[in-house]
Parts: sequence; structure tokens; C-alpha cells
Amino acid sequence: MCVCCLGLSRRIGRNLTGGTSAMENPSAGDIIKGMPSRCRRHMLLPDCSRLHFMLVFTIALLALPPTCSGAISTLTRHYPRRAGSFYPTNPLSNRKRITEADEGMVAADDERCSQIGRDALLAGGNAVDAAVATAFCLGVVNPVASGIGGGSFLLLRLSNGTAVAYDMRETAPAAAHQDMYAEDPQLKVKGGLSAGVPGELAGLHLVWSHHGRLPWPALVAPAIALADGGFVVQPYLAYYINHLADDILADQGLRETFTPGGKPLVAGDICYRKNLANTLKEVAKQGPKAFYSGPIAENFIRDVQAAGGILTLEDLRDYKVAVREPVVADTMGFTVISMPPPSSGGPSLVLILNILAKYGYAAAYNGLQGLHRLIEAFKHTYAVRMNLADPDFVDVKAVVADMLDPDFAASLHKQIVDNSTFPPEYYGGRWRQLDDHGTSHFSIVDAHRNAVAMTTTVNYPFGALVLSPSTGVLLNNEMDDFAIPTSQPPGYLPPPPQNFIRPGKRPLSSMTPTIVLQGGRLYGVLGGSGGIRIITTVAQVFLNQFVKKLDALTSVASTRVHHQLAPNIVHYENWTLVTGKHLELDEETRKGLESKGHVLEADQTGAVCQLVVQDLDNPAVRSSFQSWLPYKRLPRPGVFYGKLIGVSDERKDGAPAGF
Repeated sequence: MCVCCLGLSRRIGRNLTGGTSAMENPSAGDIIKGMPSRCRRHMLLPDCSRLHFMLVFTIALLALPPTCSGAISTLTRHYPRRAGSFYPTNPLSNRKRITEADEGMVAADDERCSQIGRDALLAGGNAVDAAVATAFCLGVVNPVASGIGGGSFLLLRLSNGTAVAYDMRETAPAAAHQDMYAEDPQLKVKGGLSAGVPGELAGLHLVWSHHGRLPWPALVAPAIALADGGFVVQPYLAYYINHLADDILADQGLRETFTPGGKPLVAGDICYRKNLANTLKEVAKQGPKAFYSGPIAENFIRDVQAAGGILTLEDLRDYKVAVREPVVADTMGFTVISMPPPSSGGPSLVLILNILAKYGYAAAYNGLQGLHRLIEAFKHTYAVRMNLADPDFVDVKAVVADMLDPDFAASLHKQIVDNSTFPPEYYGGRWRQLDDHGTSHFSIVDAHRNAVAMTTTVNYPFGALVLSPSTGVLLNNEMDDFAIPTSQPPGYLPPPPQNFIRPGKRPLSSMTPTIVLQGGRLYGVLGGSGGIRIITTVAQVFLNQFVKKLDALTSVASTRVHHQLAPNIVHYENWTLVTGKHLELDEETRKGLESKGHVLEADQTGAVCQLVVQDLDNPAVRSSFQSWLPYKRLPRPGVFYGKLIGVSDERKDGAPAGF
């Protein structure tokens, strides 16, 4: 490294942690612009070594602990600041919900996090690096649905065809048992006793250790900047702060963070999460051991137990990420790769598609008749999926095999009648439905066409409604996704015993991170947030995009329906989004469904989908990027490089970011 580059790294380090404001100090980008041309070449020209680039990058990050600036972003792109917020906010009505790019794409449900993920790609990272940076960002700015106090599923498909599923779902504490909520079932929903052992941080670090390219501190740094320097409250977060104001005011950690001075934050306000920033600084330096052991773990456990929880230091220490084989199935001319149990999402998606595939032609899914058939496929699938559970505790191989078997789907298809629907018992459902909640999803494709679909959750909005005051970490309430032995009123199905609580067990989930191939080529990455509605949402977006061949924006934005078998109701969207757009199933279709016996109910909510599509008919234009990227990006044999299209669902605050 030349002397000038070494000086650059020191100056960036001072800028990240200096006592003067970032507006007074030059940014890393300004420093680079002022360098002699020979040193700019070290940083930017394609013939420099990636090692040289990353060495400068790493020294800049590690000169002192990262604090007040997003390291990735200051090295790649510069944004106007607003009242301490590193990333800007745009009015939702002006936000671009679809974008095209040649090299890489990130679609998250928060625009700032899409940009941070994109910047990780720009800095020389791959899809895994972008996923880690995006997830940390979401945990800061979208605590309603995600954070390191929760859990996730991450689905990775490498450009060489290898696919792997990382299960970082929360687990039941060692002291948990199936009768722990017998006296007060409400404790399963709210408070410290509703918390499972968090898994997201352990999972992010594991997948990064297997496949990441950028330094770990670089991927945590932007989230630290947002937590420490403040971020603009978006409408989605503001809605839940105000909707749950009484619960937030009742918890010290939530109250101090989201109701400063006793007044709930509203959209446009600046939110600071200083304690979480301090935790993340240690995570940046030490990795997950900073959270799963040591002083932070001790403080976290003390706060959880003070809130009535039973988590222990041993629970944190003993947490293990499960690396699993994904669900892989060929259906409708596509290869679907999705999440296996303890998610019901992957097998359920395949079963829905296989049932519909038996009609044999795309027009079968259109119009009133097609919608009726889709609803019937939903009902059959939701009857079967409740036989699934954590495969480490229950043998579900036969159930999964059935759900992936086209012959099994054909047997269900034969039971669908085009002019009628039936009560739940017709579909063979034996168990009460899991009604999970919340979540956040993002989809990523990088320049080499590695792909990540990741869904992250704390379950209900703000999880357990407990935020650890000492660490800033929001606690999940994932224990509510377990079933418990209860007496059921007349007309109600019993709880599924295969999903009863056991120490170390993971609860069943509806999360459906999915990657789609056609002819062996990457075609799309998608997934959803919205609890039990995720499966039906991903199925409808899949059909719109890949089967009906609608454009990507319409595929995501179209009005949706949902049926989960019990209650025996078709839920349809009828609500006005924060953007001002109104979604409603048309009256003619509603009457047509009612004529077939369906009972309809309007909903003022909907699940949210993030989609990245690779246009297999439109090769990407890549040569223009080669002159300034930090390392050479040579085409890989057998990999198709098509134009990338990213869509973030306007039902939430997101926007995609590509380059």
C-alpha cells in the first residue's frame, strides 16, 4: 500500500469517530476525490487488486470502532443528511417502487435498507454481504417486524447452482414446556415469557463466515450510523408506534426510544437508538459472541427476566443455527427453491402450484373461475400444512414428500368443483391454524447472479412489546407460534400436538423465501411479510409474474385474496395505502365468488412482497461498469446475465435499489 493510501485510511478512521460533526469533516468520498490520481487508481481502477481495496476499506473501519457514519456508504455514495439521519427519506408518493439495473439489485421494505444493501454490492460484496447489511439496517429502522432479538430464514442460491437454507429461527428456552401458559395464555403473546431464544445474529454471522467477502464490521457500520445518528420515522413505523402507544408507554425500553418526552413519534420525526448502537458496535468488533455471551448477554438476560421471561445465559450460549437442504420442486415449467420445515412456506407454495398445474393451461388461472380454483387450492393446502413441525423433533418427511408430490396434488385437484366451495371438514383439516404475524422480507441478486431471499421476524408488531433498556434489543414473542394444549369450543379444531412446546424446539412458520429458476437460469427472487398471509401472497405474485406474464410492478401491486381454511372466509383487500392508492377486489368478482358459496370479508391490510426478476430475454449491459468497480467482474461460464428488475410493494415503505 502506498503512503497516500495509508494516510487515506487514517483520515477516514478519524472521520468515522472524530469529535467534530460529519458536516465539518470531509467525507471518505471527498477524501478520495482529493487524492493524487495514482491513489485514486488504487481504489477505483479494475486492474488494482481486490485485496488492496479491501485493506484500505478495513483499516478505515477498524482504525477506531465504527460509530457515526455508514462505512460502506461513505466509500461508495453520498446522501444529503437530515437532522442527523444518514439516509434521506422521500415522500412515499414520490418513491420509485420499480427499478431496473444490470449489475445488482436489492428490494427491501425500507428504501434506506435497499440502498445500504446495494452499497455493499458496490463496495465489492456479494449477495450475502448485502443481505447481512440489509438485515442489520432493518433491525434498526423497522423494529416493528425485525431485529437481532428475533429470528430469520435465509435462502441462498449460488451462481454455480448450489442452494442452501439457513434456519436462524428462534428456539424455545430450556425451561419451556407445553403447559407453561396454562394459567394465563396471554403471557404467550406479550411480555418476557413470550420470548424465544434469538437466532438472527448467529445466523447472519454464520452465512457471512461461509460466503461473505466484505469485512464483518463494514456490514454492521451503516446500521450503527442509523441507530446512533438517528433516522427518519417512516409511516409504517409511525402507525404502529401510535397504534400501540399504551403498550409502548408501559415498557421502559420502548417508552424511552419511541415516546421521548411522553409523546409518540410520528412520521418525519427523528428516532435515536443509542443503546442498540452501542450493542452493535460490540457486535461489529466481536461478532455474535458479543451478544450471546459476556456483559451484553448478561444485561440482556437480566432485562428479559425482569420482564417475566425465562431465558438464561445458557440458552443464548447453546443456540445453534440449522443449515438445511431447501425444498426444490419442478412445477409449471419452473424450478422452485424454497424454505423447508420448520417453515410450512416452501412445501405449501409447491402444493398450491402443483394443484393448479393440473389444469394444464395458463388461462385456467384467469378470471373468476381461476380465482375460485386458487382459493380452493389455498384451502386444501392450509389443511395439510398444519401436519408440519420442527423436523429436529418431529418426523415430517412423509408430509413434505406428499406436499411436493404431483400425484398427491392431483388427488386434491380432483376434489375441486368449479361451481361450489365447501365447509372446512371437506378439505380434511385436523388441526387449528397457526396464525403467525409480522415479518420483513428482502430479495437480492448480485453481479455474479448469486441470489438471497431472506425473511426476518420478531412475530407480532414490536414482538413481545419489551425492549431491553440496557442493550436496545427488542424482544421477540415467537413462543406464540407454538401450539398449546387447550380445550376447544364447539366448532373449533384442536391444536396440533406436533407443534407443542419442547426445549430447544423451533415453532412452525409461514415464512416463504423463494428463488425461481427456468431452464437452470435464475429467474426471480421473492418472498413476503405478513404472517399467515405470506404463503397466499407469494403464490399470487408467482402466478402473476411467471405464469400470467404480467409486468413485475403489476404482479406485486395487484389486489389479492387470502383463505386459510378456518375461519371459512375469503379475505379480500379493501383499503387505501399510505401512498393514497386504493386496493379493492371488484364488485363483479365478489358477487361471482359469493354465487359459488364463498363468504367474503373485506380487510384493511395485506401482506407485502419484495420481488427481483431477471429478464431472461434481455441480456444486461455490463461493460460500462467495468471501468470503475473495485475489482474485476468476469463472466462465469454457464451463468446468464440478464437485466434485473426490482419491485418493492407499495403496501409498505420500501423501494428497490440497483446499479
